[in-house]
Amino acid sequence: MTAYAIARLQDVSMGPEIVEYLEKIDATLSPYGGRYLIHGGPTEVLEGSWQGDTIMLGFPSLEQARAWYRSEAYRRILPLRTANAVGDVILVEGVEEGHRGIDILG
Repeated sequence: MTAYAIARLQDVSMGPEIVEYLEKIDATLSPYGGRYLIHGGPTEVLEGSWQGDTIMLGFPSLEQARAWYRSEAYRRILPLRTANAVGDVILVEGVEEGHRGIDILG
């Protein structure tokens, strides 16, 4: 089942290290079937407060998403981002086509 890596990044310092991270991340995604679904852009806040940039990556499965995040290639470039941005990152599994809200009630 499709899975997603979702990040909300704040206080991004757009210096040479973030540029290097952006130049190298695509090569780390490819072996795991990862692709960008959202990469920043304008956000319309409908409820609560939401600050920062939203990034969402799609993967064929949760196992592939985990394998990407734990990969040596990604771990090498991760400090380039974490040293230059504050944020939260999660992995979450998607739902089957046709899922309805009531389905979580079992």
